[in-house]
Amino acid sequence: MSDNHPDGDETNLSAAVIPNRIRLFEEIQAQQLEQLQSLSHDLIKITITVGDIKEVKEGKRWETTPMDIAVQISRGLANSALVSSVDHVLWDMIRPLEGDCSLEIFGFDSDQGRDTFWHSSAHILGQALEQEYGCKLCIGPCKTTDEGFYYDAFYHGDMGLNDDHFPHIEEGAAKSALEGQPFERILVTKDQALEIFSDNLFKLEIINDNLAEDETTTVYRCGPLVDLCRGPHIPNTSFVKAFKCLKASSAHWKGDKDRESLQRVYGISYPDNKQLKDYLKSIEEAKIYDHRLSGQQQELFFSHPLSPGNCIYLPHGTRVYNKLMEFFKKEYWKMGYTEVITPVIYTMDFWETSRHAEYYQKNMFKLDFQTPGSTVIHNYGIKHMNCQGHCLMFRHSVRSYNELPIKLADFGPLYQNEASEDLSGLTRVRQFQQDDAHIFCSETQVKEEVRGILDFVDYAYTKFGFTYELKLSTRPKKYLGDLEKWDKAEKDLEEALNDFGKTWVKNKGDGEFYGPKIDITVYDAMKRKFQCATIQLDIHLPDRFKLEYSAEDETEIESSVLIHSAVLGSVERLFAILLEQYKGKLPFWLSPRQAIVCSVSEDSRSYANKVRDQIHEAGYYVDADTTDRTVSEKVNCYKVPEHKQLRFMFPYTFLNHDCGCA
Repeated sequence: MSDNHPDGDETNLSAAVIPNRIRLFEEIQAQQLEQLQSLSHDLIKITITVGDIKEVKEGKRWETTPMDIAVQISRGLANSALVSSVDHVLWDMIRPLEGDCSLEIFGFDSDQGRDTFWHSSAHILGQALEQEYGCKLCIGPCKTTDEGFYYDAFYHGDMGLNDDHFPHIEEGAAKSALEGQPFERILVTKDQALEIFSDNLFKLEIINDNLAEDETTTVYRCGPLVDLCRGPHIPNTSFVKAFKCLKASSAHWKGDKDRESLQRVYGISYPDNKQLKDYLKSIEEAKIYDHRLSGQQQELFFSHPLSPGNCIYLPHGTRVYNKLMEFFKKEYWKMGYTEVITPVIYTMDFWETSRHAEYYQKNMFKLDFQTPGSTVIHNYGIKHMNCQGHCLMFRHSVRSYNELPIKLADFGPLYQNEASEDLSGLTRVRQFQQDDAHIFCSETQVKEEVRGILDFVDYAYTKFGFTYELKLSTRPKKYLGDLEKWDKAEKDLEEALNDFGKTWVKNKGDGEFYGPKIDITVYDAMKRKFQCATIQLDIHLPDRFKLEYSAEDETEIESSVLIHSAVLGSVERLFAILLEQYKGKLPFWLSPRQAIVCSVSEDSRSYANKVRDQIHEAGYYVDADTTDRTVSEKVNCYKVPEHKQLRFMFPYTFLNHDCGCA
């Protein structure tokens, strides 16, 4: 143990608490193993897909694991297998199968494998932190954007982690990996979970907030770490061959600045040292092309403390912004959407109707004011989404079945009260614009409309050079609406995904309170991931706003289905991703400086300006350099990426000679 510990009895956590957690875990595990052995182990059929080949294998219910099937196919597959998918639900490799199923196996070369690998690495990090510092672990996920993982923890006293602590943490992680600790899983009741984590107020809050009295959850163990977790995980810790702490920062419990102050440690891990070295090299490269740096160097945008969390776009940045908006507006028009404009501010009564005041109030900007001469206080909320305004539009007229589907697209500004520690350049801002679109349709039209959105996602992301993964997020524990409607909505999305033909996984329990959704995670050229697009079925708002239409026989009134979608996510985030994807040199159609005309002498200056004007009139972004700098200085400044004084990159540079030739 290191001498660098926080003050107080909490440093005795490992000695006093961990053995009790392990004892409780082992008692429950023994009971469940006994129950498992008493179940019928009849034969089951397992359809496994490896590449383009499908095979049917036999196994035994409650006994055969995905790892057993992987071993049957090849030792190489088993050695690289990190996680599996059983009927599109991610599944531990060593967890027994429960019946006939389809099976896929993922290694580190897949999105599912990497995310699971990094999630498990977060547990290794948590183990090292708990053992080294006796802290109270809070949450430790793989990152939803970028590579790697982090763990938040609470430390008593004035403990502040920094780079000096990293060697001790990495030493603990290496010890865990060397021991090859298996990731073991048990199912627990709410009371059992509360008993296991009785010492940790943060875990208790998670349990009480998310678990009903009659519900169960899962707990995982690796070595001395017992942690509340949905899983899945890699087979054991030995798969993690390279582990490194990247940085430490402060955070707040649940992102609430009024709650407990936490320490967050970020880490990265890989199956071998070469990949870690390559990653660290790419990190250094990414720093060079950080969109925040490019934005300032190329005079595109900047931020200011007088408007925290917002971006101020300079003229050339506005050009890029408008080009992106123009592209998406054109594509939405092609797909039959109608562009609309809705108010920025609504009364809180309006937000209460949609229930967003109840579920999203802490992320909303609210205004309370009095009309001059009145004592009445009016409560308003600034919009963070457009769906409610579009519902008002649909309800404004009497609707008939032959109008459906009605497709509305809104590109107006939205506002979200993000926590200060979550703000980051253009990727996380408080004011943003997105392609916020809504389709009002009948139940029979849902699958076709969702499939159309998926086709647009594929077209747009291919154009930008992105790869992506699809996740179907299903009913959460706290949901609104009828269970039968939820089942129908999830089935519609599932069928649309199957028709689309791309690999997808099911993210159980991660849907919104008002409906299931398809989340699309984007990967750029540097394999970093970003949450951009989403397709959401809403089974709540049509009832709340009475979004009805007359059926074909004109005597029946039916409720419409509402589909939310946003393909680019937000213009701000996409702008940032593209700047880094193209290393600051945007493609010609997006470039805010498409050409520059350079005079080569004093006599050619007027002609250079004339050429500039002609190119401008043709619809391109063009500048002229008629300064006294030499030709080589001008060429180096605008055309050579390695030049140290490079600020602006122009796809085309025209030299204007004395003879009048461009």
